Amino acid sequence: MVFEPPNRLVRALGETAPDGDDWLEELPGAARRAVALRELTVERVQVPGGRSSLVVLVRTADGTPAVLKLAPGRARPEAERAALAHWGGLGAVQLLEPFTAEGVLLLERLHPDVSVRSLPEAKALLEAAGTMRRLWVEPPADFPFETVAERTGRQAEAMRARAQADPEVAPLVDVALAARERLLAAPPEHRLLHGTFRQSKVLAGERMPWLAVGPDPVVGECAFDLARLVRDRVEDLIAQPSGAATTRRRVKRLAESLDVDQERLRGWTLFRAVESGVRAGRVGRPRDAELLLEFAAWL
Repeated sequence: MVFEPPNRLVRALGETAPDGDDWLEELPGAARRAVALRELTVERVQVPGGRSSLVVLVRTADGTPAVLKLAPGRARPEAERAALAHWGGLGAVQLLEPFTAEGVLLLERLHPDVSVRSLPEAKALLEAAGTMRRLWVEPPADFPFETVAERTGRQAEAMRARAQADPEVAPLVDVALAARERLLAAPPEHRLLHGTFRQSKVLAGERMPWLAVGPDPVVGECAFDLARLVRDRVEDLIAQPSGAATTRRRVKRLAESLDVDQERLRGWTLFRAVESGVRAGRVGRPRDAELLLEFAAWL
């Protein structure tokens, strides 16, 4: 079996390691070792796959369908394993082995080509929100996860640097950073969050209709997690003449349905959209940057 990384993965990792990536070079050998160690039968590499890991559809020695996931250290696979273990399959994909070695996870097989994004928009948001609610639990004691303050602190430094290099984005960056400071002054909750939740991260399953995959877990308030869902299908929102009004209604509807403070949700949605837009501009995705910063300006 040739473990060829999908183009999407190669491009995404190139954004974070522009000078080359040893992990990608070593990936085929690492995948072969992981398969042999677990006595797996390989079906295929999932394409287009994710932006931070190689996903391989496999069967275990007893014929059980499963997913083998290999990720570089900077994708924090240890934190993903810890979060999935803590959720124990409630709202999220289930671990099939309790440990990870060299960034390898063996997971329950869901339906990789059927995400909640395939549903009509209103239904998709409803199902995604219901899945997200199940993930918001107390974190384990001595949790190995970043906090929202720590993660957004790293992001804020990169945003300031970008604003200095590109004065056009500076006004939005200033507003986003000010929102972050206000929100962190009185964080209302301490929950385990998915961290990168969106419609495409919710797949159809057998145990439950929909289950979340691919967390980049973080500990903090629920509004931070929900903020990423607000901008789902941002390209469709931007294309609508009433996109700004639709966005504000979405913030209100999601906040009310999940008992999240509306202003805190708006603030984190603004910060996360600006952060993503600035990052997209920095790594050479100008179209994405334009969409995200226009969306942020509506907030």
